[in-house]
Amino acid sequence: MSSPASTTTAVCKPQSLRAAWPALLALCLTMLVEMVDNSILNIALPTIGRDLGASPTDLQWIVGAYSLTFGGLLMVGGTMGDKLGRRRTLLVGLALFGLAGLAVLLVTTPVQLIAVRALSGAFAAFIEPLTMSLIFRLFDRDDLRTKAIGIIMVVSMIGFAVGPTLAGLAIASWPWQALLVINAPVAAIAWIGVRFGVAKDDPADRRSGGTDVVGAALSVASLGFLLYGFTAGVENGWTAPLTIAVFAAGILSLVGFIWREKTATDPMLDLKLLALPTVSGSAILQTATMIAMVGVMFVSTQLYQFAWGWSALQAGLANLPFVAGMLVAGPFVDRAVAHFGHRKTSIGGVALVLISLVIWIFALSHGFIWCAIGMLVMTMGMRTIMTTGAVALLGALPESHTSIGSALNDTAQELGNAVGVAIVGTIMATVLGSTLPQGAWDSAMVAGFVHSQQISFTILAGIVLVMSIFGIRTLTDSKETEEH
Repeated sequence: MSSPASTTTAVCKPQSLRAAWPALLALCLTMLVEMVDNSILNIALPTIGRDLGASPTDLQWIVGAYSLTFGGLLMVGGTMGDKLGRRRTLLVGLALFGLAGLAVLLVTTPVQLIAVRALSGAFAAFIEPLTMSLIFRLFDRDDLRTKAIGIIMVVSMIGFAVGPTLAGLAIASWPWQALLVINAPVAAIAWIGVRFGVAKDDPADRRSGGTDVVGAALSVASLGFLLYGFTAGVENGWTAPLTIAVFAAGILSLVGFIWREKTATDPMLDLKLLALPTVSGSAILQTATMIAMVGVMFVSTQLYQFAWGWSALQAGLANLPFVAGMLVAGPFVDRAVAHFGHRKTSIGGVALVLISLVIWIFALSHGFIWCAIGMLVMTMGMRTIMTTGAVALLGALPESHTSIGSALNDTAQELGNAVGVAIVGTIMATVLGSTLPQGAWDSAMVAGFVHSQQISFTILAGIVLVMSIFGIRTLTDSKETEEH
């Protein structure tokens, strides 16, 4: 039963999306700039390599530095938001993220660019979990929360999908530095929107207690090492000394983190939250979905550019069905959650993801129209699971833990990202070798590639199915997050 104070707060919250449009727009811009930055440099790597004299290893770190600091610091960013105030922490993160974009103008060496990308990833980790947390707490009605999170998911995937397209267009006319400098004005607009469109932090919603510096350091180390371990395995082999050492460091850090959080007076992450079935189940579902999604996106880029000989711009435009699928799924998700609840809606989403992987197995050797259909079906399933999972996970947590909950949500996705690339990359290297020729491939290479990825997608389907069985069992048929 709600207290009078909480009832008053609920009445003051917006009762429609239109009433909250300034805050909603600002938070969408916040998510957009972070997601575009996550994928925009891949197309520009050849140009960057020539301009800075970067080696292949340098180029790998230019891409990897962002994801490592981003994934490693997500829970730290979420914790800071819960303790210091979500709006305040988001404003600081946006300001620093914009400045990091401007810092690229001073870059003259690959090492400097790697440092800038690492800083950008770190500051992005203070943006994404707080954006989701604020969008969830902006409303007190479950249907509006579902719609708002759905909008955020669409914006997120649009940013991720159109990043390569925008990069292909920009590189044709502007220096590659423009791809990162653009972050500054967009972050500034988002900062203004959050500053004037989002209500100030309520001290009653903050987490009390001290700061778990040791836990934060161990969480960064464990996630950073484990995420890099998948990259090292694909690049150097799974039995290489470097790969084994990185994974060992990650496992030791993870064990240390768990021990620390169990014994600390004020832990960064209360492990009791992970014991909540809805929290763990939602995280498992989102990891499984991201494994499939990233695996397909990783393969499709090489299919279009190398197997089919398309330009970078054509390959970027070919990703637009991903965006269309997110838009098409919107009305379905809202109605499905209202009528069937989280469990049954998630079952439908998982079914769509599995069907899409079957379509992709066929599409690899039958042309783009089938790829487009596979993308549409996959993102319809992905939006269903991501939206439902995020609402269920955040709704299962107390008000004071929504930022760390959102960070858990994002960390699950980031782990899925790493695992998806590792699976398809490993199978590709096993079948074709670790070094692929640049430019158009001959018919034998194309046939080998298609065969390797048909194996990959079959394995991905099996992983999604098994993980989803465990995840779906933990969800309820409730149509309101407050009941979880």
